[in-house]
Amino acid sequence: MKDSDIQRLADRIRGTLPGFTAQLRMAPRPRPGWYPGEIPEDSREGAGLVVLYPVRGELHVILTVRHGDLPQHAGQVSLPGGAREPDEDLTTAALREGEEEVGLDPRSLQVLGHLSPLHIPASGFVLHPVVAQVEDRPALHPADGEVERILEVSLGDLRDPARIQVERRFLKDRHYDVPYFDLHGEKVWGATAMVLAELLWLLGTPPDPWGPD
Repeated sequence: MKDSDIQRLADRIRGTLPGFTAQLRMAPRPRPGWYPGEIPEDSREGAGLVVLYPVRGELHVILTVRHGDLPQHAGQVSLPGGAREPDEDLTTAALREGEEEVGLDPRSLQVLGHLSPLHIPASGFVLHPVVAQVEDRPALHPADGEVERILEVSLGDLRDPARIQVERRFLKDRHYDVPYFDLHGEKVWGATAMVLAELLWLLGTPPDPWGPD
């Protein structure tokens, strides 16, 4: 495992987080209903798990392709995660979702801390990313009916400027400029990309899809 990256992340995640300054790097323009740094009072709480582990000496992150039949965000790439149960704290919720969705053993994970919460207007959730590490590559199993497939993404690919793109989309009578990571044949955009942007920021390599404004 690249101890330098893990140590940098462990040190910086305990300090002042960049929050929406980092999230904006990979936020669609415009992003209706999202006000950077503001969390609506009626939002539901959800937890996402950002897991770092080594594959052939390089750190990787687990992402999932959501099943096409799910009622929300079907077919999109996301972190393992979901709604917090009433009797759970956010860390417990993230670890439970990691076990349910991709088969991660929570006993094998060392939690490093939390990234900044992120409001997701489309679902009404506020996502709380929980960052953890595991010493060895875990055995992963996608949950039937929830996870179409699992993506194991290297930090090298996330840091590669050639994989950071912007495309224009037209939806509901409006054009949007949408930044995304081009990874494993999938476009990783929206809230997932915004969380990864803060992770990369803390590691000293923030993504820059826009160039000079």
